[in-house]
Amino acid sequence: MANDHANRIYDSILGLLSSADNPTPLVRINRITPFKHAKIYVKLEWYNPFGAVKDRVAANLVRDAEERGTLAPGQKLVEATSGNTGLGLAMIGNAKGYSLETPLSAAIPLEKRTILRFFGTKVIELDDSLCPAPGAPEGAIATARDTAALPGYVGLDQYANEANPGAHYRTTGPEIWRQTQGQVTHFIAGLGTCGTITGTGRYLKEQNAAVKVLGVYPEDGHDIPGVRSKRQLGQTKLYRPKEYDGEVEVTDREAFALCHRLNREESIIAGPSSGMALAGAFRLIPDEPGVVAVVIFPDNIFKYASSVCRHFPELCPPPDTAGTSAPAAPSKNDQFVEALVENLKNPYDSVAVAALVAELGGAGTPLVVDVRPAGQFADQRIPGSVNLPQAELAQRAGELPSDRSAPIVMVCGIGKFSKYTTLQLKSMGYRNVRSLKGGINEWVRKLQPTRSGPA
Repeated sequence: MANDHANRIYDSILGLLSSADNPTPLVRINRITPFKHAKIYVKLEWYNPFGAVKDRVAANLVRDAEERGTLAPGQKLVEATSGNTGLGLAMIGNAKGYSLETPLSAAIPLEKRTILRFFGTKVIELDDSLCPAPGAPEGAIATARDTAALPGYVGLDQYANEANPGAHYRTTGPEIWRQTQGQVTHFIAGLGTCGTITGTGRYLKEQNAAVKVLGVYPEDGHDIPGVRSKRQLGQTKLYRPKEYDGEVEVTDREAFALCHRLNREESIIAGPSSGMALAGAFRLIPDEPGVVAVVIFPDNIFKYASSVCRHFPELCPPPDTAGTSAPAAPSKNDQFVEALVENLKNPYDSVAVAALVAELGGAGTPLVVDVRPAGQFADQRIPGSVNLPQAELAQRAGELPSDRSAPIVMVCGIGKFSKYTTLQLKSMGYRNVRSLKGGINEWVRKLQPTRSGPA
């Protein structure tokens, strides 16, 4: 049976991928709009089969690679992501027979990281910015590109691949033009990889050069996955500001407040990047008769429970509630400790894999202390390392060298918890203790030898 959009019958889940004949919905904003004349429609991208606008990009990246002959059955996909592209690639890969490995920031919401693993993805958590930074030598994008050079891997690279905006030129633009019957006057999208605004904007301007293409970006230090601040956009190859008609910055507070109102007053289950895009639209669009604006809503709120608890702590259970509790707002002491941990990234208190390899076996070889749980240590570890799990470190401090000047390197999975234990040892008087950048994940990625089994 062929795909039947009218009756919603499909040969496979991939038949649900969006197109002009099978568009995601447009819904008008009615209650929270500040306008009397302008009509604002939002495009609900969680109606894509795997829950986000990035399904379009994932599908087109794979299609393009297959057609160019760079992707064949049995190969492994590798892609840096802030979550949604990875989710789309994982499920398209499951349908087509490709596995996926994705390096990403440990700051990505736990919900996304967990579901990526549930979908079958090999997730490598890194100490990177919320949205991967192209210029970071040890960040997610660099990690993905290095891995793509290994035999059996194919990197699709949504951050530089023209198939990203091409996805929106092929699908999102034609959908909007058809759904509005050519009446769209303004198109608004959040700025991340910039595939959505660039591809959709090009298509719409080809139909009518008067269509205004507008971008919205977050403030520096934002807490909205998938979008980039103005500073971060300067590193993005698909950011083409000369093709846009305007841009505006929106704060976290504005974005999450409008996200809250969308859910409460419009019954639209939008996520924080949707609130950001709509807040920008309200500031950029003129309130004039004949204005028909379309705003992209990338995904829904269900992937952001942990973000909700940070921004709306009154909605989450207090820490003493039985069962799973939500994280409380950080105290001043917590913030101070986090600042100390962040400072440990300096070259005196951290060590890269290559530098540690050079030190091992030579004079002054450091003691390598792996602070992961014993089971993880047994599965894979640096040869010669010892295991002192973080939870047991205080009780087993007697197993550490008595010489407080002895060189020590702390290791964990991704270089996060090793910073805390480095700080802990420094508080105990150890003067020559460092954290391994990127942890055991980075050690493995650099093709260094490992051991497994009982120590």
